[in-house]
Amino acid sequence: MWWLSALGGLSVLVSGLLGLDDAVGVLERIAPVLVFLVAVTVIAGLADSAKVFEVAAREAAHLARGKVWRLWLLVVVLATALTIVLSLDTCAVLLTPVVLAMARQLEIPPKLFAFTTVWLAGTASLLLPVSNLTNLLALHRLDQLGLGLSDYLGLSWRPALAAVLITVAVLAGLFHRDLRREYAVPPTPAVDDKVLFWSSAGVCLALGPAFVSGVEVAIPASVGAVVLAVLFAVRRRAALKWSLVPWRLVVTVVGLFLVVGALTAHGLEQLLGDIAGTVSSGVASDLRLTGTAAAGANLFDNLPAYLAMEPVAAAEGHRMMLLLIGVNCGCLLTLWGSLATLLWRDRCVAAGVHISWWSFLWRGLVLTPLVLAGTVLALRL
Repeated sequence: MWWLSALGGLSVLVSGLLGLDDAVGVLERIAPVLVFLVAVTVIAGLADSAKVFEVAAREAAHLARGKVWRLWLLVVVLATALTIVLSLDTCAVLLTPVVLAMARQLEIPPKLFAFTTVWLAGTASLLLPVSNLTNLLALHRLDQLGLGLSDYLGLSWRPALAAVLITVAVLAGLFHRDLRREYAVPPTPAVDDKVLFWSSAGVCLALGPAFVSGVEVAIPASVGAVVLAVLFAVRRRAALKWSLVPWRLVVTVVGLFLVVGALTAHGLEQLLGDIAGTVSSGVASDLRLTGTAAAGANLFDNLPAYLAMEPVAAAEGHRMMLLLIGVNCGCLLTLWGSLATLLWRDRCVAAGVHISWWSFLWRGLVLTPLVLAGTVLALRL
């Protein structure tokens, strides 16, 4: 996908569909988001190298004492926390292979944990701005409306809670047979370097308070990445690889921004306004906006869907949150609905777990209408 995005971005620049000044403005806007994306991905990769997530998953297996339903609830907590603090992409990339390997070792059907990680990566990504790139982008518009971080949290916490609870309830219903199983408790993996382990765990835990402190999120993320990079340079230099830097994701984000910027400059906003409506006058109009955003995310990926629809929702904070609900929680019908879902499926394939498009779609058709309706209603409370 990254090369298609790069080709699209170059095409709109070369063709003149997007002027140079407009392109510079786009890049200036997304620069802090890209810095955050790179920094938090480096932190997550180094923490994974220090076995932070593997130990967390195995400790969950111990705490569950052989009961799958207890283990699943602990994975729910871990996936939700990881998504909220380190973003949905981190949850998809790092937690998925850990829980799938754990399921294989414990002889538990893996789809329970596979769908738990990918669904919560989407539906748990509303609460904080750092939980999803779309949320970070929304902060810029909210700031123009005179709304800060506390205002964002005031809008997000009720639908975020509703989204997680509905997701957990649907998962429990779909996989109730698997939840009745039992397993033999495995040993906790040995930690090679306790300094790196506890330092990495400490940085991950410190990011949560730092991200809600009101400081530009790129700053604590960058500090944390530098601290861990220095520690690993001293104690385990081999772990510092260029593959830690998510350059394909960066190229994808830049290309998508340029393409959507060009389309918006040539009438896309008017078309989407006609489809999604331009005012919120009740539950029906709210669902219309959220449903349009969700449809766009499932057809074209949630990031370009957000970028395209942002001008339609930018008039008030309530509509901005409806847009985020649609692109964050409603993108779970297609395997390309978000970058996180694409990354998750790659990890499933690598682990030998086959998830067909139909298997993903029919389960998503159960969850998506419920989670969209529930979150929209929660927002209106």
